[in-house]
Amino acid sequence: MSEQLKFIVEHLNKDPFKKNFNLITFDSLEPMQLLQILNDVLAEIDPKQTIDIREEMPDQTAKRMFTLLGMLKYKPPGNMSEPSSFRQGLVTGSKPVIHPILHWLLQRVTELKKRAYLARFLVKLEVPAEFLQDDVITDTYHQYEELVEGFKTYHKECEQLKSSGFSTAEIRKDIGAMEEEKDQLIKRVERLKKRVESVSNHQRMLELARQLRVEKEREESLAQQKQEQKNQLFQAEQRLQRSQQQLKDLRQAAADAKPESLMKRLEEEIKFNSYMVSDKLPKELESKRRMVQYLQKVVSEPAMGQAELEELEDKIRENNIEINLLIEKRMMRNDPIDDKLSLFRQQASIITRKKEAKAEELQEAREELAALDRELNQKNSQARDQDGDEVIRGDEFKRFVGKLRSKGTVFKKKRQEITELRAEYGVLQRTEEILKQRHEVGQQQLQSMEAQKGISGYSDTQEELERVSAIKSELDEMKGRSLDDMSEMVKKLNSTIVEKKSALAPIIKELRPLRQQCQDLTQEYEEKKAQYDSCAAGLESNRSKLEQEVRALREEMAQEENRYHYINCMKEIIEMQMQRAAEEMKAYVSPDPQERRKTIREQYMKNIAEQESLGKTLIYKRMACLATYNEKKLREQQKTVRESHGPNMKQVKMWRDLEQLMECKRQCFLRAQSQASIGQVIQEGGEDRLVL
Repeated sequence: MSEQLKFIVEHLNKDPFKKNFNLITFDSLEPMQLLQILNDVLAEIDPKQTIDIREEMPDQTAKRMFTLLGMLKYKPPGNMSEPSSFRQGLVTGSKPVIHPILHWLLQRVTELKKRAYLARFLVKLEVPAEFLQDDVITDTYHQYEELVEGFKTYHKECEQLKSSGFSTAEIRKDIGAMEEEKDQLIKRVERLKKRVESVSNHQRMLELARQLRVEKEREESLAQQKQEQKNQLFQAEQRLQRSQQQLKDLRQAAADAKPESLMKRLEEEIKFNSYMVSDKLPKELESKRRMVQYLQKVVSEPAMGQAELEELEDKIRENNIEINLLIEKRMMRNDPIDDKLSLFRQQASIITRKKEAKAEELQEAREELAALDRELNQKNSQARDQDGDEVIRGDEFKRFVGKLRSKGTVFKKKRQEITELRAEYGVLQRTEEILKQRHEVGQQQLQSMEAQKGISGYSDTQEELERVSAIKSELDEMKGRSLDDMSEMVKKLNSTIVEKKSALAPIIKELRPLRQQCQDLTQEYEEKKAQYDSCAAGLESNRSKLEQEVRALREEMAQEENRYHYINCMKEIIEMQMQRAAEEMKAYVSPDPQERRKTIREQYMKNIAEQESLGKTLIYKRMACLATYNEKKLREQQKTVRESHGPNMKQVKMWRDLEQLMECKRQCFLRAQSQASIGQVIQEGGEDRLVL
């Protein structure tokens, strides 16, 4: 308790309260002063609570504080768990009530500020049901709920932005840099404008440049549209290939299979789909809905602190312990009927789990098969795009394997030749190393002999002189050739220039009028190109419209073809059913008993009779078991009655004697009342006195 008071006094002396208390002065405060301090702390958390409690009724103060503490999720300590005692202590300003509240509030002021701020907007107003029947009030309430949801999303985005690390200084710096860049671009544009104004026909050139930019943008958009249409065409071709493959597979399955196997397969698929629709999918949907409702409930509640999470974990732990105890108690019960039923329940639950597991495995297998089909189609399309051919199959694959085997034999021969060449290369490399070693030995011997004769380095100097002389002679030859070549080249260039000038003079004269003609033709070409582009754009739009119409007609044709095949299949099925019904009717009307026994009606009647006889047998067996059990129970009761007969008879005799004794006392009491009273009985202090 002293630690709690120290904590409260320490935080009240800090900002923003600045109360200047010590332990003695705080402990000697009056209840009204304690309530005012509590109200000041609540006002720091929620500014709406700023009020002088002397100007407010005590009940209103307690109600206001009680509401705010409930909104902040304050839980009283264990000795004040009853709301009435807690409310009374809050009204009177009791220290055992106020001190824990102050300690709890001062521990988490920032967190509670946030919670109080959110509670102003997230705590919904309670509107009575009879008022919600009005349309205007209902619409207004719906708008209010939408605004609450919008506030939740905006608050989350604001928190994310705060925690994302963006700072206003960096944003201002970026804005300043962008403004400087904008000013530089404006100045650059002005300089370019001044430079362009000196050029003749600059307005027309600007207009042409603008048109060129527009046309380029249009060209890019058309190229993008073309690419999108190519992608759509490719996807449509893939869908067509998949549909053709599915049709081919279905035709092969229909050609190979029999009607009985097809019907059996369809019945299995119908059973599986009905199980998925009626049992599995509704359960999964219900579980998902419950999960969504639970998550919505969790999201709608305000944020919880660490202490509240720990309390919830403790409650969960206690509930788990209670559940385990109840399970143990249930397992300790030893009722034979319940044991039999529990056995059947376990078997039923095991079968249900196995059924669900097999259904999930089948669903996963189907999804995996579909994924593999998609992957196979994708690989086929990729191979077709790369090679331009279909994936080889059948005889082509056998021929390919034969070619591959022949190439394999050739490859083995070449590999053997390479191995032999590598071995020969190794031998030659070793020979080269031996010769180098011998050369080094000879050089060493030569150097030793030169050292003995006193002419060390003679061979190296001789080789170096020969090499230098050879290089010098080559350089001299190259210099002489280069000088002669350069002089001849200069002469040739001068003569070529003179010839070209004389040859180009008449051509230049002819080129001058041709340049003017080229400019005119270029202008005419630009005009024709613009006309061509507009015409091509119109034709392209018409072509796209026609392609869309053709695609729609193809889809309609495919739908009608599917409908035609479906109607034909249904027709064949109905004809088979009518044929079976005619055969059944013929066999049922036939006078031959053997034929009549073959009918489905007779077979079903026979099965029903067998099932009824089997059910009666089971009922008789169950009744016999129940009779045996009842007989055993009655014998046990008879045995207990025989054992307790003597003591029970003795007890009955004692009760009869007690009745006679009580009857005798009653008669004596009545006889005493009938006589005259001799004295008076006085009762005082738990004692009875007789006064004569």
